[in-house]
Amino acid sequence: MKLLEGKVALITGAARGIGKAIAEKYAEQGANIAFTDLVIDQDALQTKKELEAYGVKVMAISSNAASFEEAHNAVEEVVKEFGKLDILVNNAGITKDGLIMRMSEQQWDMVININLKSAFNYVHAVTPVMMRQRSGAIINMSSVVGVGGNAGQANYSASKAGMIGLTKSIAQELGSRGIRSNAVAPGFIITEMTGKLSDEVRKQWAEKIPLRRGGTPEDVANVCLFLASDLSSYVTGQVISTCGGMKM
Repeated sequence: MKLLEGKVALITGAARGIGKAIAEKYAEQGANIAFTDLVIDQDALQTKKELEAYGVKVMAISSNAASFEEAHNAVEEVVKEFGKLDILVNNAGITKDGLIMRMSEQQWDMVININLKSAFNYVHAVTPVMMRQRSGAIINMSSVVGVGGNAGQANYSASKAGMIGLTKSIAQELGSRGIRSNAVAPGFIITEMTGKLSDEVRKQWAEKIPLRRGGTPEDVANVCLFLASDLSSYVTGQVISTCGGMKM
């Protein structure tokens, strides 16, 4: 039997990158998938097609994760379609880097809203559903910079540190109802975004990592699979760094 057979998972920001890798891993293991993106464009439709090839049901939902109302509407759509919701992965996020002395209020607000407020929006929306079920797994995508900070990323680091606080708090609030909450803290992951960096910069990053390589989206997806499945039935309130041993 597959690890997520019969489960329903909602993953935000999953048309590409790490979110897509998580969706693929979950579909491979038998979960029906709902995923959101700001716009359901050709990339998102291609992702939907690829997920359906695993023989599961797939919903692609256009949703601004930073909108409280749209997040609740998305969850309502999922429950209406599938009848339940077992797994939430808060993956939606952006970067707007800059030194703090030059960072604009808009740069700060955009990152906090999309990275952190969106997680609150979706947790708030799924909580009544999971409480009625008396089960559920919530996975929040943090970052190693949320643990150790990073120069030039005060907004991003703050948003990802906030994800850790949110994760631990809801683990304490919802644990008695059978709902688990954990965070994943990726390190240097090779994605379309990091792929734009020069070979020299990527080499410098690799030299900081004990495993001497950047991670892959699948590396992160494997940890998310563990946290979504019954293999982690006694794991909650934790932050699992997926960083090859890198320290910030």
